[in-house]
Amino acid sequence: MDENQEPSAEPETPPTEHVAEPVDRRDFLNTTWKVLGAALVIEAAWTSYDILNPKASGAFGGEVDAGPVADFLEEGAVKYFLDGRFYVTQSQGGLRALYQKCPHLGCKVGECAGSTAGTSEGFRCPCHGSSYNVIGEYLAGPAPRGMDRFPITIRGGHVFVDTSSVVEGPARGVLTGPTDLPPDGCGSTP
Repeated sequence: MDENQEPSAEPETPPTEHVAEPVDRRDFLNTTWKVLGAALVIEAAWTSYDILNPKASGAFGGEVDAGPVADFLEEGAVKYFLDGRFYVTQSQGGLRALYQKCPHLGCKVGECAGSTAGTSEGFRCPCHGSSYNVIGEYLAGPAPRGMDRFPITIRGGHVFVDTSSVVEGPARGVLTGPTDLPPDGCGSTP
Protein backbone atom coordinates (compact mmCIF):
# COMPACT_ATOMS: atom_id res chain seq x y z
CA MET A 1 0.00 0.00 0.00
CA ASP A 2 1.22 3.36 -0.94
CA GLU A 3 1.50 6.06 1.67
CA ASN A 4 -0.19 8.49 -0.65
CA GLN A 5 -3.30 6.34 -0.97
CA GLU A 6 -6.23 7.32 1.10
CA PRO A 7 -7.91 4.64 3.12
CA SER A 8 -11.31 3.60 1.72
CA ALA A 9 -14.39 4.99 3.35
CA GLU A 10 -15.64 1.58 4.35
CA PRO A 11 -13.39 -0.83 6.11
CA GLU A 12 -13.48 -4.27 4.64
CA THR A 13 -15.27 -6.71 6.92
CA PRO A 14 -15.62 -10.39 6.36
CA PRO A 15 -19.17 -11.50 5.44
CA THR A 16 -21.07 -12.75 8.50
CA GLU A 17 -24.20 -14.81 8.88
CA HIS A 18 -27.49 -13.00 9.37
CA VAL A 19 -28.02 -12.56 13.09
CA ALA A 20 -31.66 -12.59 14.21
CA GLU A 21 -32.74 -9.53 16.02
CA PRO A 22 -34.12 -10.17 19.48
CA VAL A 23 -37.93 -10.00 19.70
CA ASP A 24 -39.04 -7.29 22.01
CA ARG A 25 -41.79 -7.91 24.54
CA ARG A 26 -44.44 -5.81 22.75
CA ASP A 27 -44.09 -7.72 19.44
CA PHE A 28 -44.12 -11.06 21.25
CA LEU A 29 -47.35 -10.24 23.13
CA ASN A 30 -49.07 -8.82 20.02
CA THR A 31 -48.27 -11.94 18.03
CA THR A 32 -49.35 -14.21 20.88
CA TRP A 33 -52.73 -12.44 21.24
CA LYS A 34 -53.33 -12.65 17.48
CA VAL A 35 -52.59 -16.39 17.41
CA LEU A 36 -54.82 -17.04 20.45
CA GLY A 37 -57.63 -14.93 18.93
CA ALA A 38 -57.44 -16.87 15.66
CA ALA A 39 -57.52 -20.18 17.59
CA LEU A 40 -60.59 -18.99 19.51
CA VAL A 41 -62.43 -18.09 16.29
CA ILE A 42 -61.58 -21.48 14.76
CA GLU A 43 -62.76 -23.32 17.90
CA ALA A 44 -66.03 -21.32 17.97
CA ALA A 45 -66.68 -22.12 14.30
CA TRP A 46 -65.98 -25.84 14.86
CA THR A 47 -68.27 -25.98 17.91
CA SER A 48 -71.06 -24.16 16.06
CA TYR A 49 -70.76 -26.60 13.17
CA ASP A 50 -71.02 -29.58 15.54
CA ILE A 51 -74.10 -28.15 17.24
CA LEU A 52 -75.89 -27.28 14.02
CA ASN A 53 -75.12 -30.61 12.30
CA PRO A 54 -75.79 -33.34 14.87
CA LYS A 55 -74.94 -36.90 13.98
CA ALA A 56 -77.85 -39.31 13.72
CA SER A 57 -77.73 -41.96 16.39
CA GLY A 58 -79.63 -45.06 17.40
CA ALA A 59 -80.87 -43.26 20.49
CA PHE A 60 -83.02 -40.25 21.35
CA GLY A 61 -82.87 -37.68 18.59
CA GLY A 62 -82.42 -40.32 15.87
CA GLU A 63 -84.08 -43.43 14.55
CA VAL A 64 -84.40 -46.28 17.06
CA ASP A 65 -84.97 -49.94 16.17
CA ALA A 66 -87.77 -51.06 18.50
CA GLY A 67 -87.45 -54.69 17.52
CA PRO A 68 -89.47 -57.13 15.45
CA VAL A 69 -93.18 -56.55 14.84
CA ALA A 70 -93.80 -59.98 16.40
CA ASP A 71 -92.96 -58.47 19.82
CA PHE A 72 -96.10 -56.31 19.62
CA LEU A 73 -98.80 -58.74 18.46
CA GLU A 74 -100.63 -59.05 21.79
CA GLU A 75 -103.44 -56.54 22.41
CA GLY A 76 -102.29 -54.02 25.03
CA ALA A 77 -98.60 -54.88 24.60
CA VAL A 78 -96.27 -52.16 25.88
CA LYS A 79 -92.50 -52.03 25.75
CA TYR A 80 -90.33 -49.21 27.14
CA PHE A 81 -87.14 -48.05 25.39
CA LEU A 82 -84.78 -46.18 27.69
CA ASP A 83 -82.35 -45.15 24.95
CA GLY A 84 -85.18 -43.61 22.88
CA ARG A 85 -87.26 -42.31 25.82
CA PHE A 86 -90.52 -43.77 24.54
CA TYR A 87 -93.06 -46.58 24.91
CA VAL A 88 -94.30 -48.64 21.96
CA THR A 89 -97.89 -49.75 22.51
CA GLN A 90 -100.19 -52.00 20.55
CA SER A 91 -103.92 -51.46 20.79
CA GLN A 92 -106.81 -51.89 18.38
CA GLY A 93 -104.44 -53.39 15.80
CA GLY A 94 -102.14 -50.35 15.64
CA LEU A 95 -98.71 -49.48 16.98
CA ARG A 96 -97.97 -46.15 18.62
CA ALA A 97 -94.72 -44.72 19.95
CA LEU A 98 -95.51 -42.53 22.97
CA TYR A 99 -93.02 -39.99 24.30
CA GLN A 100 -92.30 -40.62 28.01
CA LYS A 101 -92.56 -36.89 28.83
CA CYS A 102 -95.85 -35.69 30.30
CA PRO A 103 -97.26 -32.78 28.26
CA HIS A 104 -98.24 -31.00 31.50
CA LEU A 105 -94.85 -30.13 33.05
CA GLY A 106 -92.47 -32.67 31.56
CA CYS A 107 -92.30 -35.37 34.23
CA LYS A 108 -91.56 -38.92 33.13
CA VAL A 109 -94.87 -40.77 32.71
CA GLY A 110 -94.98 -44.25 34.20
CA GLU A 111 -96.71 -47.33 32.89
CA CYS A 112 -99.57 -49.03 34.74
CA ALA A 113 -98.86 -52.73 34.25
CA GLY A 114 -101.74 -54.92 33.11
CA SER A 115 -102.83 -58.27 34.48
CA THR A 116 -100.82 -60.08 31.78
CA ALA A 117 -97.04 -59.64 31.68
CA GLY A 118 -95.98 -57.17 29.00
CA THR A 119 -99.37 -55.47 28.80
CA SER A 120 -100.58 -52.18 30.19
CA GLU A 121 -103.75 -50.60 31.53
CA GLY A 122 -102.50 -47.13 30.68
CA PHE A 123 -100.12 -44.49 31.94
CA ARG A 124 -100.08 -42.12 34.90
CA CYS A 125 -97.82 -39.16 35.63
CA PRO A 126 -96.33 -39.51 39.12
CA CYS A 127 -95.92 -35.74 39.55
CA HIS A 128 -99.48 -34.40 39.19
CA GLY A 129 -101.60 -37.46 38.43
CA SER A 130 -102.47 -36.99 34.75
CA SER A 131 -103.84 -40.27 33.40
CA TYR A 132 -103.72 -41.65 29.87
CA ASN A 133 -105.09 -44.82 28.27
CA VAL A 134 -102.86 -47.43 26.62
CA ILE A 135 -102.67 -45.43 23.38
CA GLY A 136 -101.72 -42.20 25.16
CA GLU A 137 -105.08 -40.40 25.02
CA TYR A 138 -105.90 -38.00 27.88
CA LEU A 139 -108.26 -39.37 30.55
CA ALA A 140 -107.84 -37.16 33.64
CA GLY A 141 -105.60 -34.67 35.41
CA PRO A 142 -104.01 -31.29 34.59
CA ALA A 143 -102.36 -32.30 31.28
CA PRO A 144 -103.49 -30.13 28.33
CA ARG A 145 -103.62 -33.08 25.87
CA GLY A 146 -102.70 -36.72 25.37
CA MET A 147 -99.15 -38.02 25.34
CA ASP A 148 -96.97 -36.81 22.48
CA ARG A 149 -95.96 -39.36 19.85
CA PHE A 150 -93.16 -40.26 17.49
CA PRO A 151 -93.60 -41.45 13.88
CA ILE A 152 -93.27 -45.20 13.34
CA THR A 153 -92.17 -47.05 10.21
CA ILE A 154 -91.95 -50.79 9.63
CA ARG A 155 -89.08 -52.06 7.47
CA GLY A 156 -87.97 -55.62 7.05
CA GLY A 157 -90.28 -56.84 9.83
CA HIS A 158 -88.80 -54.38 12.37
CA VAL A 159 -90.42 -51.37 14.01
CA PHE A 160 -88.41 -48.14 13.70
CA VAL A 161 -89.24 -45.05 15.73
CA ASP A 162 -88.06 -41.60 14.58
CA THR A 163 -87.39 -39.67 17.81
CA SER A 164 -86.14 -36.60 15.94
CA SER A 165 -89.69 -35.27 15.40
CA VAL A 166 -92.32 -35.13 18.11
CA VAL A 167 -95.99 -35.19 17.07
CA GLU A 168 -98.33 -33.43 19.49
CA GLY A 169 -100.70 -35.79 21.29
CA PRO A 170 -104.47 -35.86 20.74
CA ALA A 171 -106.54 -33.05 22.27
CA ARG A 172 -108.59 -33.51 25.42
CA GLY A 173 -111.86 -35.25 24.66
CA VAL A 174 -110.54 -37.25 21.72
CA LEU A 175 -111.04 -40.85 22.82
CA THR A 176 -110.78 -43.77 20.42
CA GLY A 177 -109.23 -46.22 22.88
CA PRO A 178 -110.13 -47.54 26.33
CA THR A 179 -111.86 -45.07 28.66
CA ASP A 180 -111.16 -46.77 32.01
CA LEU A 181 -108.77 -44.90 34.28
CA PRO A 182 -105.58 -46.75 35.23
CA PRO A 183 -105.61 -48.08 38.81
CA ASP A 184 -104.63 -45.70 41.60
CA GLY A 185 -101.07 -45.94 42.81
CA CYS A 186 -99.61 -47.05 39.50
CA GLY A 187 -97.39 -44.97 37.27
CA SER A 188 -94.05 -45.20 38.99
CA THR A 189 -91.42 -44.69 36.33
CA PRO A 190 -89.44 -47.68 35.05
